[in-house]
Parts: sequence; C-alpha cells; structure tokens
Amino acid sequence: MSTLALGNGLPAGRIRRGGGFSRGFFVLELRRMLRNRRTMMIALIVPPLVFLSYGTQSGFRSQVYGSGNMTAYAMVSMALYGAMLCTTSGGATVAVERASGWSRQLRLTPLRPVLYIATKIMLAMLLGFCSAAVVFILGAVLGARLPVLAWVSCFLIVWAGSLIFAALGLFLGYLLPASSIMQILGLLLAVLGFAGGLFFPLHGWIGDVSRVFPTNGVATLARIPFGGSTGLDIALAVLNVLFWAVAFTVGSTILFRRDTAR
Repeated sequence: MSTLALGNGLPAGRIRRGGGFSRGFFVLELRRMLRNRRTMMIALIVPPLVFLSYGTQSGFRSQVYGSGNMTAYAMVSMALYGAMLCTTSGGATVAVERASGWSRQLRLTPLRPVLYIATKIMLAMLLGFCSAAVVFILGAVLGARLPVLAWVSCFLIVWAGSLIFAALGLFLGYLLPASSIMQILGLLLAVLGFAGGLFFPLHGWIGDVSRVFPTNGVATLARIPFGGSTGLDIALAVLNVLFWAVAFTVGSTILFRRDTAR
C-alpha cells in the first residue's frame, strides 16, 4: 500500500501493524497547539498572573500552612488550576475539530480514533506540565517554602491529578457546540475551583459540601505533602478522584462512540 500516513513518510500498512500511532500526527498537533495564542496565554500567562495577584499578599510568606507557608499553598492551588485549564481545554478541542471537519478527515487515515484521543490527551498533559512548572518556578522565586520532597511530590500530584480534567474536556467536547465550548469551560472551571476549595481553605458545612467536587479531591491529594491531612481526608479524596475519573471517562467514551458511529 502506497498511501502515506499523515505526512510522516511511513506506509499506512506499517502504521496499522504498529498500532496506528503516528509521530507525524503528534508533531502536527503540537505545532498547531503552539500556534494557538489563546491556548498558550491561558496556559502560561493567566495562572502565573493570578498567583501574583493573591499568592504574594503581604504576610503570606510568614504565615505557616503545615510544613510550608501560605505562598506555597497558593502556588500549589494555582499550579493545579493552570494544569486543569490546559488539560480540559486540550480535551475540549475535539468540539472545534468536529465542527471544522478535521476529525472526519482523520478517519480517512490509518490513525485509529482511540489513538487520536490519546494524542490529544498527551499534548494536553504536556501543556499542563509547562503551566504548572511556570507557577512553581515563580513560587520558588517569590518565597514559597516547602521541604524538598514536598516540592517534588506536590508538583507530580498536581500534574497527574489534572489528567481527570482531560477526560472532562473530552466529555464536554463531544457534548457541547464548538461555538460556546471555551466560554463554558472557563466559567465551569472557575465555579469548580471555588466550590471545591481550590483557592482557599473551606470550613464547616461548606467544607463538607466541597468534598463532592472533583477539584476538591485532586487539591486535597496535592496538599498531602504539607502534612496535617487525616486518613479520612485522604480516603475521601481518593474516592472522589476515582469516582470522577470513571464518570468522565465513561461519559466521554459513550459520546465518542456515538460520534464515530455517525
């Protein structure tokens, strides 16, 4: 078979035997992502600016929070928020590509639909990594204080935890129209951030209610390295993350199959 797959110069039959993954497609999508100014602004500019606006308040550096300080707390919160924005937006781009006919065009290539989704998630996670790294670097410069192991642990949990929001983005990308998807996502993530106690600690009955939101589960796990979390807190956070990961994945899978069956 002489057909070439997505411009990478490899025979289509060979790609099928290799599972359908296309390095050329990955590079193409990476270039498209880097050229998207709005995406890059959301990923690399908005979270650091928000962190600067409230994470460096007077007294935060001297105010203790667990094994660190409130500047570190704000840093972890905004790093997670930035990673969430990236992974959710990355998953939701399927709505725009469905509307433009790009995803339909890809079905004419040897690339399997599931690997198309996997590529989108890998790119979203790559951008989320960069967003979280920028905030962590800024936090280190501006006085965030944590033990060395906690720095590494918080960053890895933030990055890994943002994966469930890629599934949320895919779910919404197949559910909502392309014309309004990004506006809805921005509002939804802001609401989830406040309701889940991502930006500041919630106490009393409000804190109890916040445990049901996906942002709370990931944020609680990301703050474990600070110390002070009880076994019940950790168990509830793990259940929260597992529940929403399954819910978003199953939902996006159902909508994905419905879409590809058309």
